[in-house]
Amino acid sequence: MTKPAEPRPLSEDALSELLGTQQFGTLATNKRSGHPHLTTMLYSWDAEERVIRFSTTADRVKVKQLRRDPRAAVHVPGGDVWSFAVAEGEAEVSEITTRPGDAVGRELLAMIPEAARPQDEGPFLQQLVDERRVVIRLKVSRLYGTALDING
Repeated sequence: MTKPAEPRPLSEDALSELLGTQQFGTLATNKRSGHPHLTTMLYSWDAEERVIRFSTTADRVKVKQLRRDPRAAVHVPGGDVWSFAVAEGEAEVSEITTRPGDAVGRELLAMIPEAARPQDEGPFLQQLVDERRVVIRLKVSRLYGTALDING
């Protein structure tokens, strides 16, 4: 009888690569009750700084939760249902972008892949101000995840 395949832990490099190749993850913050609040979000991974950045508006529940309790995690699926990466750490929430082209607005703009950036940045930066956008920066202190190799 053949032994069933078992999950194998992914190395730090493999986890970082997985975070860098995906765009969406599930952000987990903590409700006052202690229960998790889960939100699927677009993110940007900076492997060198070990920071995951998210763009959101200042009035979102997750922003209030992170200002109260900065502990958070992001679950990122791999290329199949058997592989994933989890990044845990403490998050900080930026100030609201208040002037087109201010530091927060520029940070939000830098999160967009070069090929997808707007040709005319002015209207985009104004939209960020109008939407009261902030950056959530998750400073990753722990990475873990697995893959399951199934042949056939």
